[in-house]
Amino acid sequence: MNFNFKEIATASMILFAVIDIIGNIPIVISLRERAGHIHSEKASIIATVVMILFLFLGESILKLIGINVNEFAVAGAFILFFIALEMILGITLFKDDGSSPDMASVFPLAFPMLAGPGSLTTLLSLRAEFALENVIVAVLVNVVIIYAVLKTSGKLQRVLGKNGIAVIQKIFGVILLAIAVKLFTSNIQELFN
Repeated sequence: MNFNFKEIATASMILFAVIDIIGNIPIVISLRERAGHIHSEKASIIATVVMILFLFLGESILKLIGINVNEFAVAGAFILFFIALEMILGITLFKDDGSSPDMASVFPLAFPMLAGPGSLTTLLSLRAEFALENVIVAVLVNVVIIYAVLKTSGKLQRVLGKNGIAVIQKIFGVILLAIAVKLFTSNIQELFN
Protein backbone atom coordinates (compact mmCIF):
# COMPACT_ATOMS: atom_id res chain seq x y z
CA MET A 1 0.00 0.00 0.00
CA ASN A 2 1.33 3.38 -1.01
CA PHE A 3 -0.91 5.89 0.79
CA ASN A 4 0.09 9.47 0.08
CA PHE A 5 -1.75 12.31 1.83
CA LYS A 6 -0.94 14.82 -0.93
CA GLU A 7 -2.32 12.50 -3.64
CA ILE A 8 -5.44 11.76 -1.56
CA ALA A 9 -6.02 15.47 -0.91
CA THR A 10 -5.49 16.45 -4.56
CA ALA A 11 -7.67 13.62 -5.92
CA SER A 12 -10.37 14.40 -3.32
CA MET A 13 -10.43 18.09 -4.27
CA ILE A 14 -10.60 17.32 -8.00
CA LEU A 15 -13.46 14.83 -7.48
CA PHE A 16 -15.23 17.27 -5.13
CA ALA A 17 -15.08 19.98 -7.82
CA VAL A 18 -16.31 17.58 -10.52
CA ILE A 19 -19.15 16.07 -8.47
CA ASP A 20 -20.03 19.59 -7.20
CA ILE A 21 -22.42 18.41 -4.51
CA ILE A 22 -22.58 21.91 -2.98
CA GLY A 23 -23.46 23.45 -6.34
CA ASN A 24 -26.09 20.74 -6.83
CA ILE A 25 -27.91 21.56 -3.57
CA PRO A 26 -30.65 23.49 -5.46
CA ILE A 27 -31.19 20.44 -7.72
CA VAL A 28 -31.22 18.09 -4.70
CA ILE A 29 -33.80 20.31 -3.00
CA SER A 30 -36.04 20.46 -6.08
CA LEU A 31 -35.77 16.65 -6.41
CA ARG A 32 -36.74 16.30 -2.76
CA GLU A 33 -39.74 18.59 -3.28
CA ARG A 34 -40.93 16.67 -6.35
CA ALA A 35 -40.27 13.16 -5.03
CA GLY A 36 -41.24 13.93 -1.43
CA HIS A 37 -38.10 12.25 -0.06
CA ILE A 38 -34.65 11.19 -1.20
CA HIS A 39 -32.84 8.12 0.09
CA SER A 40 -29.43 9.63 0.91
CA GLU A 41 -27.94 6.26 1.89
CA LYS A 42 -29.12 4.54 -1.30
CA ALA A 43 -27.86 7.37 -3.55
CA SER A 44 -24.46 7.41 -1.79
CA ILE A 45 -24.02 3.62 -1.96
CA ILE A 46 -25.01 3.40 -5.64
CA ALA A 47 -22.69 6.29 -6.55
CA THR A 48 -19.82 4.58 -4.65
CA VAL A 49 -20.40 1.21 -6.35
CA VAL A 50 -20.56 2.80 -9.82
CA MET A 51 -17.37 4.85 -9.24
CA ILE A 52 -15.34 1.98 -7.72
CA LEU A 53 -16.45 -0.49 -10.42
CA PHE A 54 -15.56 1.99 -13.15
CA LEU A 55 -12.20 2.64 -11.48
CA PHE A 56 -11.37 -1.08 -11.81
CA LEU A 57 -13.23 -2.02 -15.01
CA GLY A 58 -13.34 1.26 -16.92
CA GLU A 59 -10.04 0.80 -18.72
CA SER A 60 -10.91 -2.80 -19.70
CA ILE A 61 -14.29 -1.69 -21.03
CA LEU A 62 -12.59 1.04 -23.05
CA LYS A 63 -10.04 -1.44 -24.48
CA LEU A 64 -12.91 -3.76 -25.41
CA ILE A 65 -14.47 -1.04 -27.56
CA GLY A 66 -11.09 0.15 -28.89
CA ILE A 67 -10.64 3.42 -27.03
CA ASN A 68 -7.55 4.27 -24.98
CA VAL A 69 -7.50 6.24 -21.72
CA ASN A 70 -6.11 9.38 -23.39
CA GLU A 71 -8.94 9.47 -25.94
CA PHE A 72 -11.49 8.93 -23.17
CA ALA A 73 -9.83 11.67 -21.09
CA VAL A 74 -10.00 14.13 -24.01
CA ALA A 75 -13.71 13.32 -24.42
CA GLY A 76 -14.09 13.69 -20.65
CA ALA A 77 -12.37 17.08 -20.80
CA PHE A 78 -15.18 18.26 -23.10
CA ILE A 79 -17.80 16.94 -20.65
CA LEU A 80 -16.06 18.69 -17.74
CA PHE A 81 -15.85 21.85 -19.86
CA PHE A 82 -19.62 21.84 -20.41
CA ILE A 83 -20.33 21.04 -16.74
CA ALA A 84 -18.10 24.00 -15.81
CA LEU A 85 -19.98 26.23 -18.25
CA GLU A 86 -23.27 25.16 -16.64
CA MET A 87 -21.89 26.12 -13.22
CA ILE A 88 -20.33 29.44 -14.27
CA LEU A 89 -23.07 30.69 -16.63
CA GLY A 90 -26.01 29.27 -14.68
CA ILE A 91 -27.37 27.42 -17.71
CA THR A 92 -28.75 23.89 -17.80
CA LEU A 93 -27.54 21.65 -20.60
CA PHE A 94 -28.90 18.39 -19.13
CA LYS A 95 -30.62 17.68 -15.84
CA ASP A 96 -33.42 15.14 -15.66
CA ASP A 97 -35.76 14.55 -12.74
CA GLY A 98 -37.16 11.47 -11.08
CA SER A 99 -40.72 11.00 -9.99
CA SER A 100 -40.54 8.62 -7.00
CA PRO A 101 -38.13 8.74 -4.01
CA ASP A 102 -36.57 5.42 -5.09
CA MET A 103 -36.18 6.51 -8.70
CA ALA A 104 -34.96 10.01 -7.78
CA SER A 105 -32.31 8.49 -5.48
CA VAL A 106 -30.94 6.39 -8.35
CA PHE A 107 -31.63 8.57 -11.40
CA PRO A 108 -30.70 11.41 -11.70
CA LEU A 109 -29.11 11.67 -8.22
CA ALA A 110 -26.70 8.70 -7.99
CA PHE A 111 -26.30 8.62 -11.77
CA PRO A 112 -25.56 10.91 -13.64
CA MET A 113 -25.31 13.70 -11.03
CA LEU A 114 -22.91 12.06 -8.56
CA ALA A 115 -21.35 9.23 -10.59
CA GLY A 116 -21.76 10.73 -14.02
CA PRO A 117 -19.59 11.09 -17.12
CA GLY A 118 -17.53 13.85 -15.54
CA SER A 119 -16.64 11.95 -12.37
CA LEU A 120 -16.06 8.65 -14.23
CA THR A 121 -13.72 10.34 -16.71
CA THR A 122 -11.95 12.07 -13.85
CA LEU A 123 -11.50 8.73 -12.05
CA LEU A 124 -9.71 7.22 -15.07
CA SER A 125 -7.52 10.32 -15.34
CA LEU A 126 -6.74 10.20 -11.60
CA ARG A 127 -5.90 6.51 -11.87
CA ALA A 128 -3.38 7.31 -14.58
CA GLU A 129 -1.80 9.99 -12.36
CA PHE A 130 -2.09 8.66 -8.78
CA ALA A 131 -1.78 5.35 -6.90
CA LEU A 132 -5.01 3.30 -7.03
CA GLU A 133 -5.46 3.15 -3.23
CA ASN A 134 -5.21 6.97 -2.99
CA VAL A 135 -7.94 7.37 -5.61
CA ILE A 136 -10.17 4.87 -3.74
CA VAL A 137 -9.69 6.84 -0.49
CA ALA A 138 -10.54 10.05 -2.42
CA VAL A 139 -13.77 8.42 -3.66
CA LEU A 140 -14.70 7.35 -0.10
CA VAL A 141 -13.91 10.86 1.26
CA ASN A 142 -16.22 12.35 -1.36
CA VAL A 143 -18.99 9.84 -0.67
CA VAL A 144 -18.92 10.79 3.04
CA ILE A 145 -19.20 14.48 2.03
CA ILE A 146 -21.99 13.65 -0.45
CA TYR A 147 -23.92 11.74 2.21
CA ALA A 148 -23.53 14.57 4.74
CA VAL A 149 -24.66 17.17 2.19
CA LEU A 150 -27.66 15.08 1.08
CA LYS A 151 -28.72 14.58 4.70
CA THR A 152 -28.38 18.29 5.54
CA SER A 153 -29.28 19.91 2.20
CA GLY A 154 -32.26 21.80 3.65
CA LYS A 155 -30.17 23.27 6.48
CA LEU A 156 -27.29 24.10 4.12
CA GLN A 157 -29.68 25.96 1.83
CA ARG A 158 -30.92 28.06 4.76
CA VAL A 159 -27.38 28.80 6.03
CA LEU A 160 -25.76 29.58 2.66
CA GLY A 161 -28.77 31.19 1.03
CA LYS A 162 -29.25 31.44 -2.73
CA ASN A 163 -26.37 33.89 -3.12
CA GLY A 164 -23.95 31.74 -1.10
CA ILE A 165 -24.74 28.65 -3.17
CA ALA A 166 -24.41 30.67 -6.40
CA VAL A 167 -20.97 32.01 -5.35
CA ILE A 168 -19.72 28.51 -4.40
CA GLN A 169 -21.05 27.13 -7.68
CA LYS A 170 -19.21 29.81 -9.71
CA ILE A 171 -15.92 29.25 -7.83
CA PHE A 172 -16.06 25.48 -8.39
CA GLY A 173 -17.06 26.12 -12.01
CA VAL A 174 -13.86 28.09 -12.64
CA ILE A 175 -11.75 25.40 -10.88
CA LEU A 176 -13.46 22.73 -13.00
CA LEU A 177 -12.84 24.73 -16.18
CA ALA A 178 -9.12 24.87 -15.34
CA ILE A 179 -9.12 21.10 -14.67
CA ALA A 180 -10.84 20.50 -18.04
CA VAL A 181 -8.21 22.56 -19.86
CA LYS A 182 -5.36 20.72 -18.07
CA LEU A 183 -6.97 17.33 -18.81
CA PHE A 184 -7.40 18.27 -22.47
CA THR A 185 -3.90 19.68 -23.03
CA SER A 186 -2.01 16.87 -21.26
CA ASN A 187 -3.97 14.09 -23.00
CA ILE A 188 -4.11 15.65 -26.46
CA GLN A 189 -0.28 15.81 -26.37
CA GLU A 190 -0.17 12.08 -25.50
CA LEU A 191 -2.38 11.29 -28.50
CA PHE A 192 -0.03 13.07 -30.90
CA ASN A 193 3.15 11.55 -29.44
